[in-house]
Amino acid sequence: MSQRLVYFNGDFVPEQEARISIFDCALMYGDMAFEMTRSFAQQPYRLREHLERLYASLRYAEIGCGLSIDQMEEATHQTLERNLPALDGLDFQIMHDVTRGALPLYDTLVREGIRPIVTINVFPLVRHLGGMAAKYEEGVHFVITPQQSVPARYLDPKAKTRSRLHYKVAELQAAHMEKGALALLTDEHGFITEGTGNNFFMVRQGELLTPKPRDILRGVSRGACLELAARLGLKAHETDIEPYDLRQADEAWFTSTTICMIPITRFNFQSVGSGKPGPVYRQLLDAWSAEVGLDIPGQARQYAELAKTWKP
Repeated sequence: MSQRLVYFNGDFVPEQEARISIFDCALMYGDMAFEMTRSFAQQPYRLREHLERLYASLRYAEIGCGLSIDQMEEATHQTLERNLPALDGLDFQIMHDVTRGALPLYDTLVREGIRPIVTINVFPLVRHLGGMAAKYEEGVHFVITPQQSVPARYLDPKAKTRSRLHYKVAELQAAHMEKGALALLTDEHGFITEGTGNNFFMVRQGELLTPKPRDILRGVSRGACLELAARLGLKAHETDIEPYDLRQADEAWFTSTTICMIPITRFNFQSVGSGKPGPVYRQLLDAWSAEVGLDIPGQARQYAELAKTWKP
């Protein structure tokens, strides 16, 4: 099988050789912007929207990557073309990482110099999807963690950067509460914001509720879900949601790039609605599958079987 290649500042290098210095700002500060896009039938899904958010994050962080958004898109397609023979027909993530580069203090120790570094890699979604396959029917358990979201006035979560220690702390706290539980964060006023890398939705009396786009990452999959809801004639509201409201919900789910949407069937050790995926969730997931031309949970089940013997 062909070897996967990584776009690295205009060159293509083998995946295992794509390395940056320990003196890079990405390691020293978490000072970088990134995006993850996925493919369906090996075609990027909403790539331009992900790139638009990447460039908004770069502007926020004041990182000039040296490429226009059109050039970045072209470099992405070149990366995909070079990697398709190595992907064996599998769907994949597309990861864009842009770091500010090394600190000038260490300029003589860094072979790539101190300019920003742009990398683009692709990686099959076998483990991403296979590990979540059962959750499309079982759902997941979300718990409110002591760790809260960082207010936008301190570090704006709408910029997708690697400065995410608060996510990791929340994940650790959730795991201490129950093995396998996922973190649901709140803001300083106690309103639900987001998960650690995902967006939250709930249904009450047939209408969708999702947190205001304030102290959250405005997910591309979140936007896709809202668009699908509008096409189906479902009312959706961006509003303040308290944990109390989730306890009264008929159903709930989260959205994220790789998995699209997964039901939340338990919240803080209590069932959400019937404790099973609800009808609105199923309606939206079916519509999403139709839009991308494949059975989303079915693909995850296939990848779960493949993951038993697959090696990256």
